Amino acid sequence: MTYPEAVQWLFSQLPMFQRIGAAAYKANLDNILAFAKHLNHPEKKLKCIHVAGTNGKGSTSNMTAAILQQHGFKVGLYTSPHLKDYRERIRINGAMIPEEEVVAFVVQNKAFMEQQQLSFFEMTVGLAFDYFAKQNVGYAVIEVGMGGRLDATNIISPLVTAITNISFDHTQFLGDTLEKIAIEKAGIIKKNTPLFVGRKQIETAGAFEKIAADRQAKVHYVQSDTVSKYKLQLQGNYQPENAALALAICKEVAGIEHFELKEQEIGTAFANVQEITGFQGRWQILAQNPLTIADTAHNSDGLQRTLEQVLQQNYDQLHIVLGVVADKDLPSILPFFPKSATYYFAKPDIPRGLDAADLQKTAASFDLIGKIYNSVPEAYAAAKQQCSATDLIFIGGSTFVVAEIL
Repeated sequence: MTYPEAVQWLFSQLPMFQRIGAAAYKANLDNILAFAKHLNHPEKKLKCIHVAGTNGKGSTSNMTAAILQQHGFKVGLYTSPHLKDYRERIRINGAMIPEEEVVAFVVQNKAFMEQQQLSFFEMTVGLAFDYFAKQNVGYAVIEVGMGGRLDATNIISPLVTAITNISFDHTQFLGDTLEKIAIEKAGIIKKNTPLFVGRKQIETAGAFEKIAADRQAKVHYVQSDTVSKYKLQLQGNYQPENAALALAICKEVAGIEHFELKEQEIGTAFANVQEITGFQGRWQILAQNPLTIADTAHNSDGLQRTLEQVLQQNYDQLHIVLGVVADKDLPSILPFFPKSATYYFAKPDIPRGLDAADLQKTAASFDLIGKIYNSVPEAYAAAKQQCSATDLIFIGGSTFVVAEIL
């Protein structure tokens, strides 16, 4: 089996939430527990940090890994989804898992994965845990895929758990109120394991505190001003909150594990996280003249904060390349988009992408006007052709839209 064949099998063999949505969702952890047993429980050989939340968990996970790496540790980092390469999901000290490791894992475990009817996500989590254990990482930073309670990553016994913030996303699975979503996210809280929360929200604090109390876990709310002295490479207005959470996590781990955090290493990690871990897609500046920014924000809270920052930039005219997935609740996000911008609508190149004509029609009802294009790259090319050097191009609406441009 070649690497392209192995990845194609992972993508096409079984349901995958990233591509097809609801049909891939599993309502229990039976499959991943069976797979962990089959793999001889690699998750039990790891010192883990578990990060959940609606927005910011990828940034928090990457900054946490960067700080630990700068202190000389071998750090496994599991995140999702990927932008360009499947192997982005599984890294050690910024280096993606080698292609031959992916192939060997699929070949060795294909019969079990087929027989057990594992989801794409369950297979990938198993691969990550197995690889990290075999490579004997010092720490593994594990980002939750969706929710928490029923997420395939939730079989670990971490040193620390963290929740970034709660807003509306995947409501068909996680619930239609912030409190219900918080209860699902709080499913990662473990007995006698400290929980760090990146944003104290009235609607969610009660759920966190009750579940934490039931599990004798102490809750710590993090203040974002604790990182004001550091230069953050990640430029989003929302990033100090994530950086503060990453720093709090690392301070707790350092206390548990008896090592010293050093100011210089923390500063280097924050200033160079993209080079240290390979992180992409968050307020990423792709070009100057015209200033071109891509951001993977895709739900109401994330897009509101990102678009506020877009509007704070200096430009003559704003051009927005926009695409979304078909199950996106458009009335919850379109009000945040400026009516004065010129829009370029396109369907992300995945099965669950929303047809550009449908997006254009709904956007028009919010007075967002633009043309439709056959692909995201074509929409981006049109925006570049129509704008001047003093304009601004923003590319977003979906992780998959950004992935096609990077």
